[in-house]
Amino acid sequence: MESWVVFASKYGSTRGVAEAIAERLARAHEGVELRDAADVESFEGADAVVLGSAIYGGRWLEPARNLFEERADELTSRPTWLFSVGPLGDPPKPEDAGPDGITEAMEATRARGHEVFAGKLERPALSRVERLMVRALRAPEGDFRDWDAIRSWADRVAADLS
Repeated sequence: MESWVVFASKYGSTRGVAEAIAERLARAHEGVELRDAADVESFEGADAVVLGSAIYGGRWLEPARNLFEERADELTSRPTWLFSVGPLGDPPKPEDAGPDGITEAMEATRARGHEVFAGKLERPALSRVERLMVRALRAPEGDFRDWDAIRSWADRVAADLS
């Protein structure tokens, strides 16, 4: 079985989450591939897909949005799960951090689930405009990714694939 973990990441935090998911899936199944959403033109060859994106401005990044908008029919024909990375803090805020359009994405892809994971913020990596926005929102800096929660969710996905 060929499983793809596809991600859209701006500064690497979501890539790290995708890598952890792929690692857990690979423990249970052979043929797990990690792919950047910007490089995926079709899901041909994938028997199952885990698709995720960082959340910016309340939305998924464009490469991931494009995939579920343009390739939803391909995703409906294989087991699909979605994940989002974005809220910050401990506990993560905002609590209702699911991206705009995720309900529609779930329906369009017939996804088996969607999980939201806390993210990571490193101010020096941000553009000037992004730093101003982060300051205005009083977003906390740090790595808030819950690796146990990420691995646990990936293990549930792997079990569902079995």
